[in-house]
Order: sequence, then C-alpha cells, then structure tokens
Amino acid sequence: MAKRKTVWEDCDILVVGGGMAGTGAAYEARYWGRDMRIICAEKANIDRSGAVAQGLYAINCYMGMQWDENQPEDHVRYARNDLMGLVREDLAFDMARHVDSAVHKFEEWGLPIMRNEETGRYQREGKWQIMIHGESYKPIVAEAARKSVDKIYNRIMITHLLMDEAKENRVGGAVGFNCRTGDYHVFKAKAVIVGAGGASHIFKPRSVGEGMGRTWYAPWSSGSAYALPIQVGAKMTQMENRIVLTRFKDGYGPVGAYFLHLKTYTQNTYGEEYESKWYEHTKAMVGEYIDHTPTPTCLRNHAFIEEVKAGRGPIHMVTMEAFQDPHLEVIGWENFLGMTVGQAVVWASQNIDPKYTNPELTTSEPYVMGSHATCSGAWVSGPEDISPPEYFWGYNRMLTVDGLFGAGDTVGGTAHKFSSGSFTEGRIAAKAAVKYIQDMGDDKIQVSNKQCDDLKEIIFKPLENYTVGRNEITAGTVSPSYLLPIQGLQRLEKIMDEYVGGISVNYMTNGNLLTRGIELLGILQEDLEHIGAEDLHQLMRGWELKHRTITSECVAQHTLFREETRWPGYYYRGDHMKLDDDNWHCLTVSRRDPKTGEWAMEKAPLYHIVD
Repeated sequence: MAKRKTVWEDCDILVVGGGMAGTGAAYEARYWGRDMRIICAEKANIDRSGAVAQGLYAINCYMGMQWDENQPEDHVRYARNDLMGLVREDLAFDMARHVDSAVHKFEEWGLPIMRNEETGRYQREGKWQIMIHGESYKPIVAEAARKSVDKIYNRIMITHLLMDEAKENRVGGAVGFNCRTGDYHVFKAKAVIVGAGGASHIFKPRSVGEGMGRTWYAPWSSGSAYALPIQVGAKMTQMENRIVLTRFKDGYGPVGAYFLHLKTYTQNTYGEEYESKWYEHTKAMVGEYIDHTPTPTCLRNHAFIEEVKAGRGPIHMVTMEAFQDPHLEVIGWENFLGMTVGQAVVWASQNIDPKYTNPELTTSEPYVMGSHATCSGAWVSGPEDISPPEYFWGYNRMLTVDGLFGAGDTVGGTAHKFSSGSFTEGRIAAKAAVKYIQDMGDDKIQVSNKQCDDLKEIIFKPLENYTVGRNEITAGTVSPSYLLPIQGLQRLEKIMDEYVGGISVNYMTNGNLLTRGIELLGILQEDLEHIGAEDLHQLMRGWELKHRTITSECVAQHTLFREETRWPGYYYRGDHMKLDDDNWHCLTVSRRDPKTGEWAMEKAPLYHIVD
C-alpha cells in the first residue's frame, strides 16, 4: 500500500457530520464547553452540506409557543398519530420544547422568516411549518458552527469509530480519509456526536441510468448515521420504519407546499376522488387508526397505491385551479426553483405547465431517515426529567455505547424533526456530551496506534484491490478480482427492492423473502471485501456502499422481526397483513455483535407520557 500521510487530532468532542444536527451540536458544545477542544468532520463542505444544502422555503418544525399556537404535547400527539402510535414520546417532547429557541436563533443570525402582515407572527404554511426565504439557510447555520468549533475538517469521509481500550464499550474517537488529498485522519475524542445522514439509495430508485442521482432524499446520505454505531455494537430501534413519499413524478418535487399553501388536491386518471373508496378496505387492516385526524401519511399512500393497482392511475395533483391565480402561480414556481430545480426542468422538458396540465404524482422508493417522518435510528437515552427508567441511562441522547451521542437522522424513535428539530437535537446532545466529559474527570481514553493502523489498512484496501486487479483485464469494467462501487450499489438496490419491499413489488415482502434477502446481503458483505476503487472519489463511494449495506441488513432484520403490517403504504408483510396492537404495540430494538456479526432482536416497552 502506498505511504499515506496520517493527520492526528486529539479533541474533547468530535462532531461527525456538518448538516443541521452537526451544526447544532457544534454550536451548543462551545456554549457549555468553553475550554474544550471541539472538532467537526464533514464529508462535503459544511457551507452546503446535508439535506438542506440547496435551501428550503419552509421550516417544518416550529411550535409557536410564544403565541400559544402549539405546545410540545401537541407535537407529540401529531407524531404519534402519523407513526401509527409508535414514537419515543420522551424524545419527541424534549425536542419540541426546545425547537422554538433554535428557530429564533436562526432569525437572529440573519435568516429571513416571513411574517403575517396583520398579526406580526411568523407566516404559517401549515400547522407546524413557517415560511422562510431559505436560499442561505445552511450557510447561515454553518457560520454559527464555524465560529464555535476549534476546527472544521471538510471533505473527510468518516468510516469507523474508534473504541477505548482502557474501558469496555466506550468510544474513543473516529477515523476516516480526505476525499481530495487521500490523507488518513485519526480523531481521538472523549465524546463523539454522530450527526451524519440517513440512507438513500439502499432501495432501487425510480430514476435509474443517467437519472439515478435524482432522488427525493439527499443522494449523498449513505447511512453513515446508522452504520457507524452499528459497527461498534450500539443498539438500534425501529429500523423497519422506512418512509415512502408521494412526490411529483420523475423529479421528486415535494408536494407538501402545494397541498398546504396552494390548497391543491389529488384525483385519479378519471378525475375522481379516490381515498374514500379505500376506507373500509383500510379499516379492515388497521382498525381505528384510519379514523384519526389528520389521516396518517402511510394510509394516504396506501389508498394511492391501491388505486393505481386497481387500474385507475396515474394519480394527478390538481394544480390548474390554483395556478389561475397569478400570485399562487408565482409561489408554485418559486417553491421548486428554490428547492427542487430539477422538478421545474423535468416539467419543462415534458411540456408540462401546471397552469394548463395537472402533473402526475408517484410514490417514491423507500428511505430510512430518523429525522423526517420515520422513527428509525439508534436507541438512545432520553432526558432525565421525563424519561421512564428503561429509556434513561445517564446522559440525554447517548447511545448504548458510552460517550457516543446522536442527533438528527442518527436518533431513532423521534420523528418529524426535520431541519430545525435536528439542529435542536444536536444542541441537546452536545450539552449532554459536555456533561459526560466533565463527569469523566481525569479518566483518560486509550486508543493504540495498532487500532489506528489496522483501520488504515482496511480503509485504503479498495485502492490496492483495483491497482492489482486492473492488470487482469484489458478493457471494460467487469473484473474477476474486484467489484466496483456502482456494481455493488446496483446489486444492493436490487436485493432490497425485490426482497425487502421496494417499488418493483409494490412494497410487499414476507418472512421467506426477508430471510433470503438477509442471506443475499450476507453474500454481498463478503464480496465487498474485494471492492475496488480507481481513485479517492471511488474510495468514498466504496465506503458509502459499505455503510449502506450494513444499514440495509439492519433494516431487513427489523422488518423480519416485526410480524405485522404496521405502516401500509410504506411496506407490507404479506404473511401478516394486519396491524396487530395486541402483540406489536411496542418498539423493536436490535444489536449486531461487532465480533461475530450476529444480530439479536428484542421488544422494548412503549410508554405514552402524553395523553
């Protein structure tokens, strides 16, 4: 292996990921840890990284407590309803009671938040959303993080966590490499806050070939939020709770702003309202949940999917009425030009003007992301003042590995915290991490050079695999000695799509399919030991694939364990087609043994702390 420079960094707190959760953690860590050394490692560039990199036109999570618009209890009820009863209510309440202060910080730092001219309050788009001029949303919060930390390392792909050799089950830092220079980076830290992204591209997307990067969730989100803790034996929860989005066809443009602000609605290809047709059918599956208000997102998806299966697709969004109003027409176009330029381009390329043509909708491939409308992620300790004993073990948002904290996509059990809520959770985790370090006192972590050197050899092995194996073929990309990242990714997506409930099977799976899928994922894991990387960019792609694969294995294990269809419209267990509250009104928890790779599954009690 070529000799590579090693960059050593000793710090108190390492923040992995510079998205909304990571920036929140970096900012808050400095407030409570005035004299601590705080480092942030980001795979891209912190100014334009994470799920809000391009910008947003709304903040999706704001209570409005100063005007008594909503209270934290209201948000817990909302999330619990949308997730069909299963959320960590202690975590949801904790985030909701602090999120408004984070939004006020954004405005203080220069984010333009629209206000209602009559009331002076923030302009609402929906019950929880407020309108912003969000082109510079991410650079604004990134600046606050940059001013707070001792150093930001951009272009660092974190591949593994380090473990303390002086005390069992305690984190000791992380390692990775610079995607531009190839330098090996070793971060020794007393506490690590994982604020990396969830997982897109683990299921085959609807857009393939030249358009395969056109997904709804950020295509660079490679499951590192889950893979990093899974690798060291941290427990995970609700990883079966993937999300499927109804989106504009081919461009994945978001529909929420149109529904909420433009008051649009959907209809089938014959111009008919269709959701009520499936009421009795859905009630037979899920019982009284179909009568909840608002209707849970997965159940609206279910009606959409069934209507298309019945031959009455495609489903259209009725935009022609709203777009006759020049003001609403401007808002409709600005929404996409500011957030999803690709959707506007797709419409233009297909001669679709929503003023004269009602555009098609579709359901997306599944995503796994704990910050949006699912509860997938790590099993973490909650806040001391409201968490039941089973949910608390010393420090808020600490995983089951000592000194390892999570925020945003990383944390399971708490949904609907997108952007502002993730930032808030980063702040919560950072405050707890500082307290954890203070309680450590003079206790030192020990990470040997051997642990770092061994990981260095593993990390750069794909470059060596390619260099040696490339000499065995004269042309093309198929080699008997190595697998390229794109080849492995397509194989992963095919397995997850066909066996774990993707688009090609209308989100259907069963026990036998899942068992076979897990077997195939295990074979893929073995083959990934022979992955080849032509350059540093492909090395990053290779490690993204490895993170996606271990995340996918966790998703499949959880989906097999939960023997019911809790979220029709997200996925279906064909052998257990009904919701089963008698046996499964609980949370699922997994742990992968770092030494053997074996998975252990268990049920965790579900507590409703809000009426």
